[in-house]
Amino acid sequence: MGETWRWALAGYLAAVDLAAFLTFGADKRRAKRPGARRVPERTLFTLALLGGSLGALLGMHVFRHKTRHWYFRLFLPLILLAQIAAGVVLWLYFRGGL
Repeated sequence: MGETWRWALAGYLAAVDLAAFLTFGADKRRAKRPGARRVPERTLFTLALLGGSLGALLGMHVFRHKTRHWYFRLFLPLILLAQIAAGVVLWLYFRGGL
């Protein structure tokens, strides 16, 4: 994988992590206002699945949002672990280790 692809991937992951983090914050802010339109939980999970699992976890803990929902406490760390495992496998593959 060339240098350009590494920077593109790093930029993509940074952007999606930031989007997930900020979305958790925005939803927490909206949760405090009666009648405010909330961010669907599906959107929060989608951002995590698209590579923003670290930002989603950080947002969950920094904003103390969705921490009582067992499925967020269980699945966000599992998504992060799966993404780390996939990254390691891809890294090994492109390094010729697999």
